[in-house]
Amino acid sequence: MISLLFWIILGFLAGFIAKAIMPGSDGGGFILTTILGIVGAVVGGYIGSLLGYGMVSSFDNIGNSLPSFIFSVIGAIVVLAIYRLAVGRRVTA
Repeated sequence: MISLLFWIILGFLAGFIAKAIMPGSDGGGFILTTILGIVGAVVGGYIGSLLGYGMVSSFDNIGNSLPSFIFSVIGAIVVLAIYRLAVGRRVTA
């Protein structure tokens, strides 16, 4: 239960930082920002593993936490860019 709460908080922070780095009119609020950050953490973990840094999975000590969080934010930026491309192409009637 605590682990889930921690991932939600981490997801929100990563999504919030990604939105601050890439400002725009996304809307969505807290829930979209949190989902963006959690998905970004997964994407960031994959990117980190491709670069040899391991997955975003452990936040038990500061040595592992900072790189994991940085990759979470990078992943959230990637997911935000993809989200904006997908939403920007929608046609409203």
